[in-house]
Amino acid sequence: MQLVKFLLKRLSPLAEIFLEPDLAHKLGGRATSVLEMADLKVDFIVSVGGDGTILRTIHKMADPLPILGVNMGTLGFLVDLEPEDAADRIESLLSGFEVDERPRLKVLLNRRSLPPATNEVALIAASPAKMIEFEILVDGSLMEDFRADGVIVATATGSTAYAMSAGGPIVDPRVDALVLVPMAPFKLSSRPWVLPGKSTIEIKLKLPDKDALVVIDGQNMATISQNDLLAMGRADTPARFVKVGRDGFYQKVKSKLT
Repeated sequence: MQLVKFLLKRLSPLAEIFLEPDLAHKLGGRATSVLEMADLKVDFIVSVGGDGTILRTIHKMADPLPILGVNMGTLGFLVDLEPEDAADRIESLLSGFEVDERPRLKVLLNRRSLPPATNEVALIAASPAKMIEFEILVDGSLMEDFRADGVIVATATGSTAYAMSAGGPIVDPRVDALVLVPMAPFKLSSRPWVLPGKSTIEIKLKLPDKDALVVIDGQNMATISQNDLLAMGRADTPARFVKVGRDGFYQKVKSKLT
């Protein structure tokens, strides 16, 4: 909260600032929801928190505005600014900035749209310590058929999140790719896959009475049963991030993940 107060004091004379209702109630600013910000043609959103805060903010927008993260969390792989640098860097961005667009995953459950995923879609067993059996089709062709604790389908952006923890590869976000990572598969030949970014992925459960959970970016959840079809492909709108300097992806991996 102290950081937000400092940023408001420093930046209010330089730009029109809108605050989410909770912050506005505490600090006395203009209360504006994230949805309203798009209509007001806001240039970019400053998210103070961690990766979860950024993902929650993106999930509130059908066509996400550019977002800039100030790290107040633990790891913060989606955030680019540390608190001590935030005011100076944001002030410099007010005169102009570049936007880094990252593809998201469209998610359909029985042709019903779920929120798009910026990081990943995780399919996990609904019952603890129980495996599920499922088949995976890529562009209509059977790719895998196995039992496992679950599977993760991640964007290149999300390759450094849950997918990496499950043994998947790190993918430079400039690469147009998806990552598919089986979770504890009961099959020696099951390994992570890197797929073209425009692939269509379909997943079907094979056993009755064994439901699974579909978890999107750790923010939204739905249940899938044997007769359901989970389909994923490229979303119509990307996530957008404010660039604060040259591409520092490899330095970020080195500093945060070693």
